[in-house]
Amino acid sequence: MRRVVVTGLGAVTPVGNDVPTIWENLINGVCGIDFIPEERFSTEGLKVKIAGLVKNFEPTKYFEKKEIRKNDLCTQFAVAAATEAVEDSGIIGNIEAEKLGVYVGSGIGGLKSFYDNSVNMEKFGAKKVSPFFIPMMISNMPSGTIAIKFNAKGPCVPIVTACATGSHAIGEAFHAIKNGYCDAIIAGGSEAAASPLAIAGFQNMKALTTKNEPESSSIPFDKNRDGFVIGEGGACVILEEYEHAKARGAKIYAEISGYGNTCDANHITAPDSTAQVPANAIKAAMQEAGVTGDEEWYWNAHGTSTHLNDLTETKAIKLALGENAYRVNVSSTKSMTGHLFGATGAFEAIVSVLALNKGIIPPTINLNEPDEECDLNYTPNKAVKRDVNVAASTNLGFGGHNACLIFRKYQEEQ
Repeated sequence: MRRVVVTGLGAVTPVGNDVPTIWENLINGVCGIDFIPEERFSTEGLKVKIAGLVKNFEPTKYFEKKEIRKNDLCTQFAVAAATEAVEDSGIIGNIEAEKLGVYVGSGIGGLKSFYDNSVNMEKFGAKKVSPFFIPMMISNMPSGTIAIKFNAKGPCVPIVTACATGSHAIGEAFHAIKNGYCDAIIAGGSEAAASPLAIAGFQNMKALTTKNEPESSSIPFDKNRDGFVIGEGGACVILEEYEHAKARGAKIYAEISGYGNTCDANHITAPDSTAQVPANAIKAAMQEAGVTGDEEWYWNAHGTSTHLNDLTETKAIKLALGENAYRVNVSSTKSMTGHLFGATGAFEAIVSVLALNKGIIPPTINLNEPDEECDLNYTPNKAVKRDVNVAASTNLGFGGHNACLIFRKYQEEQ
C-alpha cells in the first residue's frame, strides 16, 4: 500500500481567510463568533442572533465578476480554500490531469440560493427564479467547480454526510490514493448555511444555543453548554502519494495514516449514548495507522457544545484509548469558529496537521466550569506547547455518521 502525505492547506473561516491568519488567531484564542449583521440578513423573529460568519471575503480573488452570481457562497468558499491549498502545494504543473482528483463535499449545499429563489418564486413567480438556481443549489457543485478550475480529470466525489462530510471526504481520498486510483486529490468540505431558514430549523429542534453572547455561547465540554453556534467556511487539503511528492520536492506537512468510518444506525440526529460505534471508528483508524495510544497525541474533538455530543465523544475517546485518554491534549476549535457543518471536518484536519507540524495545541476557549462527566484534558483557554507525533480528528454527523482521521508526524523513512 502507498503512503499518503499532506502537501497543501487552504481555508476560509470565521477566524481568518487564509491558513496563516487562522492559525495565529486559533493559538491566541480569538473568537470569530459575533452578532449577525443586518446587511447579511435580519434576525427579526428568530431566537438566535449570533453566528460564526466569514468576514471580509473577496470572491473577486477567485472568480471573474460575472461568474460570482452563478456560484453560491458555499461554492465560493470551496474554491477559495482549494485555491490556497493548490498554491501552497505547487501541485499544478507537476501532475497529469487524469491523476488529480477532487473529493470536496457539503453537508447542505447551496442553501442560500435555495432560500433566496424560493422567496422570489413565492413573491414574484417563476420568472424571478435564477437560471443558475439548480447548479447553485446542488451539493456536488463545489467539487465540480474546483475540478473545472484546476483541470482535475481524475476521480471527483462530493461526499455528503452532514457534519462528518469534510472528514469523510479526506478519508475516502486517502484510501483512493493509497489504493492507486490517482496520485493526488484536493479534499475537503464547504458550507454556507447561515440563513434565517437554517436558524429557524435548528432552533426549533433545540440544537442551537439561544444565549446570544458571542464569547460564551459555544462552550464545548463546559457544564453550562446548551447548544451549538452556526458557522460557515471552506477548507481543503492536498493529499498526495508520498513518492510523487518526494520526487517533485514538495513541502510535506504530515502523513495521513488512518481513517475510520462507522454509523450508529440509531437515530436521525442524536448520537448513540453508549459511544461504542464512534469508538469503533477510532479503533479502525488506529489499527490502520499502527498506533496504540502510547504515543504523544493531540485530539481535535468534534466538540459541538451540545450536551449529548460532548459527552458521547468523551466516552468514545476513553473507550478507544483506555487510560491513555487522560494523557491526550484534546481541544475543540468550535469554541472559536462555531460549527462549520460540511466544512468542519476538513478544517479540523488542517488544525490537527498544524498542531503536529508546529508543536502547539490550540485551546478550547471559554471553558470555565468543566462538566464532571467530561473529564479529559480539553486544553482550557490557553494554547500549550507540546511536541506530539500523532494527531486525531473526530466528527459525528446527523444520521449517525462517525469519522476519525489520524495523522502522524512526517518521517522520510517509515
